[in-house]
Parts: sequence; structure tokens; C-alpha cells
Amino acid sequence: MASGYDDLTEAEQVEALRPVAMRAAEAFGLDVARLEVLLHAYNTTFELEQPDGRRFALRLGTNSHSTVEHAIAQQAWIAAIGEQTEVRVPEPLRTPDGRWCVEVAAPELGRSLLVTIAGWLDGDDADVLDIVSARALGRTMATLHAQADGWALPAGGSLPRFDEPLFGDEDLLAAAPGLSAGDRAVLDEARARADEVFERLFSDARLRPLHADLHGGNLKWHEGRLAVFDFDDAGLGLPALDLAISAFYLRGEDPALEAAMRAGYAELAPLPEVAHTDFETIVASRQLLLANALLASNTADLRAQAADYLRTSVQRIRHWLETGSFTRTPA
Repeated sequence: MASGYDDLTEAEQVEALRPVAMRAAEAFGLDVARLEVLLHAYNTTFELEQPDGRRFALRLGTNSHSTVEHAIAQQAWIAAIGEQTEVRVPEPLRTPDGRWCVEVAAPELGRSLLVTIAGWLDGDDADVLDIVSARALGRTMATLHAQADGWALPAGGSLPRFDEPLFGDEDLLAAAPGLSAGDRAVLDEARARADEVFERLFSDARLRPLHADLHGGNLKWHEGRLAVFDFDDAGLGLPALDLAISAFYLRGEDPALEAAMRAGYAELAPLPEVAHTDFETIVASRQLLLANALLASNTADLRAQAADYLRTSVQRIRHWLETGSFTRTPA
């Protein structure tokens, strides 16, 4: 059954998921006047509007590795951030019987999907950051790190440990098709370097919850404030990892953007102490993780991109190995 879903077009996959979203809405006690897909990528998010006009974001974990325990922690953390800080986050919704998430049968995929719902987050997407928004991202990140340092996981909740480059995902890069011997050597060397840095920095370290995906696609601007959403990738790690992940998405653009993000962070807290070489390795490890995730995806559009993205990943990683600096736009 799942293989049939994998072979559908993007539009067909969305329509196959629509009845799953409707069953999830019912489980959360919501009436549906309108249900439109917002994003069908790693996961699938629908905009749900009730007859009274209230809107919600309904998220299906189509590719997510999150468990019920992870979702409990994610939603509880979002609620705590909204209560304890000035960071704007969507308000997570509970079911009528108090659950943060539901598992809904998805015969179309041959399994169940984990579903969460949150109140609608107003604002314009911050896909492309400028100096002002990059600085705001740094301040927001520092605020999240400070709040997380004093926050305890809720009963029944857990988060994965991000103490190795692929965050615990199955390694599909080692057997990825279509690579030359030279390409495989590049990936092997990158993985060995990343493994060493993660093991050295994360061994016996005190970890805290991280968003672990702070980039423009997960940010909104509203009334002069930055809002953060999509905590599905949250896990336990070191603050330097969050900073490196955000830096990954800024590499290849104006270097002033990363500098502004760092300056914003430093306004509220000391920057994480990490050697330049180690930081660049953590930034480059993001490329390994994303290429690996694309190989595992069942989303039509992402599956179509996987081979080309893998070749791009090898090019970027080779440049990092040769120069010591990671960029998403190697010469």
C-alpha cells in the first residue's frame, strides 16, 4: 500500500491525505468549513478553517520520525515558550480528552500518521532573511536556549538526542546509487570527520531542547516581531548545534547575515564556545543529514529531487573538505 502512495503525483498524494486530515480534525473536536493544503514536503500541513472563521494549522507526520512521546514534549515545550517568553509561537491544541496529538489510520500509506494541530500564526513568511530579521533570529535563538535550559520534559514526553550527525536516522548515504568512487570517498571522509566532532563535543555534555531547524521557512514576521513554528525536528543538543544549523541556511548569501545573527544572539547571551574548525564541521554535517533525509522521503516532489540534491551535496562537501569552510554556493 505504501509503495502505491510513493508512486502518486504530488497532487494525488495530497488528495490521498485529505481524508486523514478530516479524521484528525474530528478527533480534535473541530468542525471543518475549509481544508486547504499549505505545504506538502517533509511533512504535510493543511490550513483548517472552522465555520466561525477560526483557523488552525493541521500537521500530518508523513515523513516524520516523531513518536507520540516526542509530540507530547514538542507541544508542551511550545506552550511553555508561549507562556514564559516573548517569542511568538503557535498555540498548540489539545483534544477534548487532553491529548497533545493523535494517531490516525492512513490506509493510503499502509500505516498510521501522527497528527498535531495548532492555532493559526499570523504574519508574513520570513523565507528570505535580511539584516534585521537575521539579528532577530539570533535574539530569538538565545531566548529559546535560555528558556530550554530551565525547562523540564513533561510526564510521558521525550526528545531524541542529537549527538551524531544523522540524528539517529538510518544511514542511506553509504549505499546511495549513482555515485562515483570519488563521490563516495568524499561522503565517507565527511562522515568520519563529523562523527569525531560530534562524539568529542557531545560526550558527557549537558544537553537541552533545541528547535534544530531555525531558518526562514519556519519563521514569520507579524507586527514587528519574529514568530517561530515547526518544532517537529526538536531534540536534545548543544546550543552550538542550533547556531550551526541556522548558519547552514545563510551560507552562500551575504556574510553580514550570519554576522547579524551572531550579534543578535550575543545581545542576550554569550555565543557558544566552539572552535572554528569544529563549527564548520557541524555546519557541513547538516548537508549530510538533509541529503540522507531526501533519500528516505516518500513525498513525490522531494523524491524527484533526491538524485540531483545528492550530487549537489557532494559538491558542497568536497569544497568544505578542500577549504575548511562550508558554503552552499561553492565556486
